Amino acid sequence: MKSFLLWVLSVLLMLIAIFYQRSTGPTYPVKGKFENNGETYKYKLLRSHETTEGAPIALPNIQNVDFQADLHYKRYQTNDSIHHLPFVLEGEKLIAALPVQPAAGKMEYYITGKLDEKTFRIPESSHDSIILRYKDPVPNGVLIPHVFFMFFAVLFGIRAGLSALFQTENMRKWVIVSLIGMSIGGMVLGPIVQKHAFGEYWTGFPYGGDFTDNKTLILWLTWVIALILIGVKQKKKETKSRIIVLVAAIVMTIVYLIPHSMGGSTLDYDKIDQGIDPTEAIKTGAN
Repeated sequence: MKSFLLWVLSVLLMLIAIFYQRSTGPTYPVKGKFENNGETYKYKLLRSHETTEGAPIALPNIQNVDFQADLHYKRYQTNDSIHHLPFVLEGEKLIAALPVQPAAGKMEYYITGKLDEKTFRIPESSHDSIILRYKDPVPNGVLIPHVFFMFFAVLFGIRAGLSALFQTENMRKWVIVSLIGMSIGGMVLGPIVQKHAFGEYWTGFPYGGDFTDNKTLILWLTWVIALILIGVKQKKKETKSRIIVLVAAIVMTIVYLIPHSMGGSTLDYDKIDQGIDPTEAIKTGAN
């Protein structure tokens, strides 16, 4: 029963961590709603899109009322003039598409409009914009196993920490399993995903400041160091080993909670304007 409850808690904590990370990252859509005549109309505005086409920015079609909207955009971190594009009805939504950019290219945009004689802006502050980044498509045969093994590694890492906390058996086994998952998902498949999406296998330390790559490296090293310190055989006195594993699990959880894609690849438009090939004009870090 104790083992079952610890597994339930492990899964619950993993799901909470995943939800927090995915819902707070810079690629998570901006959500909002319009309210009119007692009805609510929700929208989700993209912050990530593939380079196969211009990103379609969508608003709900609010009928039987004067509803107009315009998309305003320019290339990220440039002095470009702001372009304007009206939303037009496509199917059941109003759509205005941003121009497609090379991988790691970013567009900043905002929306203005009028709903039943009332003007609005998204985001509301006149100083804020929404940032969208383009990426090349990643094959599902690479992306799905990468995501699976990363979740797998976090689940067993949390389970190892709970085993250490409650002095249950198999603590080392879960450490090893978590390390295997992190090695496959983070250190093997992670760079392949990065290569497909942005053209480089690794943009973290020591080559760049990509937060996601650096997070992966820290997570992997955390379990490598923990396993080296505790060894593969059970000791007569396990207090020190339990503390090491618990600390490793806490470090893993804290690092994992850092939102995905922060400090990731960003196209340097100054270099693009100088004629440099987009594949050679990508920078990383807190951009």
